Amino acid sequence: MYYQYCPPFVTKNSILEDMRALPPGMSFEDKFYLGFFENDRLAAIMDLILNYPNPRTAFIGLFMMSRAAQGKGIGSRIIGECFRYLRKQGYSFVRLGFAKGNPQSESFWKKNGFAPIGLEVDHGNCTVVVMQKYLPES
Repeated sequence: MYYQYCPPFVTKNSILEDMRALPPGMSFEDKFYLGFFENDRLAAIMDLILNYPNPRTAFIGLFMMSRAAQGKGIGSRIIGECFRYLRKQGYSFVRLGFAKGNPQSESFWKKNGFAPIGLEVDHGNCTVVVMQKYLPES
């Protein structure tokens, strides 16, 4: 569904580009491209950038679930574990963007505690709504 709202469709080259893409001023030491597996099958991927846009924030550049893993609570469990880990590492916020108009993404992120911060970014092929979540101390 992601590519209906933020084209073009994925290719091998676009995945390789995503794996190397960094925001201005960031280095590969800050970036993690993670795969999450269930029974030896890739269930989800996450592009995570630490210390962006500031030292107290981690940024999820992409989080995508396989169709087979959707609707089972796996994505929310992955995100919850990510929040707990980031909080233990001293991060106070997680920020991300979703393609405006994508009801599946918007619903998932709101369910997981994210709220729009009033910023939308035009990427030409889609408009990205920026959301953020505060990570309270335990």
